[in-house]
Amino acid sequence: MKSQDIRKQFLQFFESKGHLIVPSAPIVLKDDPTLMFNNSGMAQFKEYFLGNAEPKSKRIADTQKCLRVSGKHNDLEDVGFDTYHHTMFEMLGNWSFGDYFKKDAINWAWELLTEVYNIPKENLYVSVFEGNPEENVPFDQEAWDIWKELIDEDRIILGNKKDNFWEMGDQGPCGPCSEIHVDLRSEEEKATVSGKSLVNNDHPQVVEIWNNVFMEFNRKADGSLEKLPAQHVDTGMGFERLCMALQGKTSNYDTDVFTPLIEKVEQITGLKYTSNEVATISEEQNKTNIAIRVIVDHVRAVAFAIADGQLPSNTGAGYVIRRILRRAIRYGFTFLNTKEPFINKLVEVLANQMGAFFPEIKSQQNLVTNVIREEEASFLRTLEQGLQLLENVVSETKGNEVSGAKVFELYDTFGFPKDLTALILKEKGFSFNEVEFENELQKQKTRSRAASEVSTEDWSILIPGNVETFVGYDHTENEVKITRIRKVDSKKDGILYQIVLDATPFYPEGGGQVGDKGTLVCFANSHSLGSANETIEIIDTKKENNLILHFAKQLPENLNAAFVAKVNTDLRTSTSKNHSATHLMHLALRTILGTHVEQKGSLVNPNYLRFDFSHFSKVSDDEIKQVEDFVNQRIEEQLQLVEHRNIPIQQAMEQGAMALFGEKYGDSVRMIEFGDSKELCGGIHVKNTADIWHFKIVSEGAVAAGIRRIEAITGDAVKDFYKNQENTISELKETLKNPQDILKSVVSLQDDNAKLKKQIEQLLREKAKNLKGELASELQEINGIKFLAKHVDLNPEGAKDLAYELGNLGTNLFLVLATAEENKPMLSCYISKELVASHNLNAGQVVRELGKYIQGGGGGQPFFATAGGKNVDGIKEALEKAVEFVK
Repeated sequence: MKSQDIRKQFLQFFESKGHLIVPSAPIVLKDDPTLMFNNSGMAQFKEYFLGNAEPKSKRIADTQKCLRVSGKHNDLEDVGFDTYHHTMFEMLGNWSFGDYFKKDAINWAWELLTEVYNIPKENLYVSVFEGNPEENVPFDQEAWDIWKELIDEDRIILGNKKDNFWEMGDQGPCGPCSEIHVDLRSEEEKATVSGKSLVNNDHPQVVEIWNNVFMEFNRKADGSLEKLPAQHVDTGMGFERLCMALQGKTSNYDTDVFTPLIEKVEQITGLKYTSNEVATISEEQNKTNIAIRVIVDHVRAVAFAIADGQLPSNTGAGYVIRRILRRAIRYGFTFLNTKEPFINKLVEVLANQMGAFFPEIKSQQNLVTNVIREEEASFLRTLEQGLQLLENVVSETKGNEVSGAKVFELYDTFGFPKDLTALILKEKGFSFNEVEFENELQKQKTRSRAASEVSTEDWSILIPGNVETFVGYDHTENEVKITRIRKVDSKKDGILYQIVLDATPFYPEGGGQVGDKGTLVCFANSHSLGSANETIEIIDTKKENNLILHFAKQLPENLNAAFVAKVNTDLRTSTSKNHSATHLMHLALRTILGTHVEQKGSLVNPNYLRFDFSHFSKVSDDEIKQVEDFVNQRIEEQLQLVEHRNIPIQQAMEQGAMALFGEKYGDSVRMIEFGDSKELCGGIHVKNTADIWHFKIVSEGAVAAGIRRIEAITGDAVKDFYKNQENTISELKETLKNPQDILKSVVSLQDDNAKLKKQIEQLLREKAKNLKGELASELQEINGIKFLAKHVDLNPEGAKDLAYELGNLGTNLFLVLATAEENKPMLSCYISKELVASHNLNAGQVVRELGKYIQGGGGGQPFFATAGGKNVDGIKEALEKAVEFVK
């Protein structure tokens, strides 16, 4: 059975059981501060489990793109070495929100596996929770009784808290679970060792395929459990493992989920992958297999993340994506001998394979390909740089063991992988101190954990029920009551309080727009006890699990008092101008550059707007001018805001609304119109484009391959910009002695400067020629080599000219010249090409070694190289040491 059919049958089965089939949420989470990536099928439904929102159906099923590479669920280092762990994987799931419970969940799981997919019952084992007396959670008798009607009792396993009690995190909904495991071993192996003994013991052919979680409890901050008001079902079945079972394979990588990608790698590299069916595999072939598994797994994770809007970068989720891709590049570089970008060529195969069910990978194929290609080229250059740095480390090492701290520095600063370092060192007869490396790594992890450590208390509910609403589209000030609070303590921000209000005007961070700031003022006429006009500063507003959280450094004296929530309207107004200008600019870019332009990220705050978009080349000055004129024309047209709240998404799309890839939209959406600009957007906007006043682009540049970034300003920021420009021109005019034509005066200065530079260059060349005769007499003969190390009063270019002039004197010259123009030391080494060949000398190695004395480094060709540095005082010692190369 093909993988596409397996996926389709799962969804059709649960649709027949009354489930609503919903699309996968994006793999990258943009509005959940607790998670970077969707790491399980239930992540997009957290607000329903927490009771903060009502689902569109009490029964839902889907297949969810998941990514597990950090935090509690971290499978990255296992990927490639075994045959069943992945970074990106699909999780087939069915959910009940307060509807059916254990009986239906278990019976339907059994029906699908044994009657629809026809997995032999004798190949299956199940587990139930054995209970935990310490937490007063009993043995799951109900699940046991249901299972024993379906399967022999000797195939039911009791599982402990680690294996059979599922938790969302340290806090939140949780409950016992019942796993289903499949035994894929041969009949001979089954006869020798019982599969029951291999369950949950990391056997590659006895694997968990489905987990049914029964949400019954809420884990509180103190670790205690309380019963949830409603019982839920949350199930997850690993799609790749299910395909392995149904296609009669013993490795996920032998299924058609991965074989097209593997075949493409084989075609590119000329190397062969051996399936899991091969009994004996050589050590060399095993390394090839691991590398290919790493690459075909990792390209899926990276490609889908980019398609969902997450570009590789040096921070946050972008860093995780870059790290996954670099791991794949490095395995290709080391074990498949790929020295040129090639992983990008797999994207076409992936798009053809999965585009029908996940259309985003098809529509974003060119962008994904270009970004991966650029990342590959960049990291391959880094690897070359790392090789050079490693050479320096080796040359400085006494004995044959390199410092682990130095290897960690290469890893941490330059991204040079530890195992590649070990491989190169081994070839040179060296090793490194692994204990030192691990100590440095642990120190870094400890620092990182300490910096991000957060302690969150339980919610204190003041007003029960879901009474929280957002009124900020219509009001910037509103009378409110506090519905719940909790304390948060983090190393980064210290102690903060999260406050939830019943009807808040504060906009929470989302869609690129920053959260509102403002105040919470105790209502003067409140009959409750408390300080009249007590003011609490709201320093930020965010959204989490459908709750709008207001961050404050302190709580009001009386939490039950009435308050007035006041948004900082100055900041809100400036932000709204930038947000509306972003929409107009998006339309301008699509109109002027082409409809291939798509938003890939944005930031809207009171000071400026930042907009990332797909485009294949630099935006020219003329195009930037056209974009500015286009937006400013819409501002002058005084276009009125047309806002559609709670419009069906299909109707919005039919009316031409722009939807962003990687965003999660509901059935009902908000559409913002300014003339021809129509976008789905939840943010704050001006009432009329005239309120923006003026729009000015201040910068344009590349973010990644095929991605450009524009930063722009509006309103008062534009006024300040032009005021600064005016001041600069006034100062320039004064400096130039108030000429009538400033531009003509500046051009005249440039012409004069160019003439003077030419004259200086000519004088320096003549000076170098004059020095030639003087220095020729200073050449010493050492071991048949004419040697000179000298500090000369020239610039670096003059020193190079002098070196080449002296090089004409013979075929056995070894020359080191030092310069210190503007207090910047520079060493230049010239070695006759004949000497390079006959004496195995290399100018690049010479300057790298001597560069240490001036606290710098450099390189070049074997016959000529330079090194710059910071320490002028080191020149003397560097020149003294130069003679050692010819002795």
